[in-house]
Amino acid sequence: MSVLTLIALKFAAGLLLDRLLGEVRSFHPLVGFGNWAKGVEKRVRKLGDRRLDGLLAWLLAVTPWVVLAIVARRLHPLAHWPVDILLLYLALGGRSLTEHAEAVAAPLERGDLSEARRRVGWIVSRDTTQLDAEGVARAGTETVLENGNDAVFGALFWFLLAGGPGVLLFRLANTLDAMWGYRNPRYLHFGWAAARLDDLLNTLPARLTALTYALLGHTRQALTCWHRQAPAWDSPNAGPVMAAGAGALGVALGGAAIYHGRLEPRPPLGLGHAPDASSIRGAIDLVRRGIMLWLICVASTAFVIEWLNA
Repeated sequence: MSVLTLIALKFAAGLLLDRLLGEVRSFHPLVGFGNWAKGVEKRVRKLGDRRLDGLLAWLLAVTPWVVLAIVARRLHPLAHWPVDILLLYLALGGRSLTEHAEAVAAPLERGDLSEARRRVGWIVSRDTTQLDAEGVARAGTETVLENGNDAVFGALFWFLLAGGPGVLLFRLANTLDAMWGYRNPRYLHFGWAAARLDDLLNTLPARLTALTYALLGHTRQALTCWHRQAPAWDSPNAGPVMAAGAGALGVALGGAAIYHGRLEPRPPLGLGHAPDASSIRGAIDLVRRGIMLWLICVASTAFVIEWLNA
């Protein structure tokens, strides 16, 4: 059995577990990691509030768990199987993303704006209390597209590249960026390392995600939006993902939104009709089909290599 075939089998097993079981309900390891990271931050901040302190905190928060994953894989000749599959399953959020997005699309479709606002507020950081139906649909569609990279394709990429320890590194870095990567007085300097390291780890996955969206939708329009709109976006990775995704869906996203009580202007994304409940479901379908495309590509490549080596 070739190395790629081994990876392909684990890849498929992790995706299957995510599809069957979804997100861990009672105690998600990322919640425990978040508490660990808060403790690390509290202790390191006593040293000051400089960028090097933030880098030290990042290393102390992430490194022990990645080293533990590497060690666990070597405890037994077959230990890499359960360790890699379990870590991929825990890192993936495909089913959870679908469930949360559908919980926004369903009330929005039946005209229950209050419930749609409440539900979308669970999955976005912007203020949702005053959003109209179009604003709710815009927020929901954008977060599905962006999290398609963070919770699915980025994790799959790092698993293919470095197995269980790689996907763990990516997911923990992504979590720390969500905790510390804010441009506010508290985290402007301390969170700099978390934000930059997440950007670095996401550089290739984000562009592969954007390409995946483009291939599965309005390809030419998606590539055009990616090329013209992504450079204006504040995030170097979210820009390509959301611009290509919006272009692939043929929907107009972006525009001003309220974050932490302040209206922030944002460039336009995509091209086409205004978003609605069908846009959210379109984004869900784009992610689902993207997963199948990645699985087919990995499995086909593994099959060809096995055939050539036979």
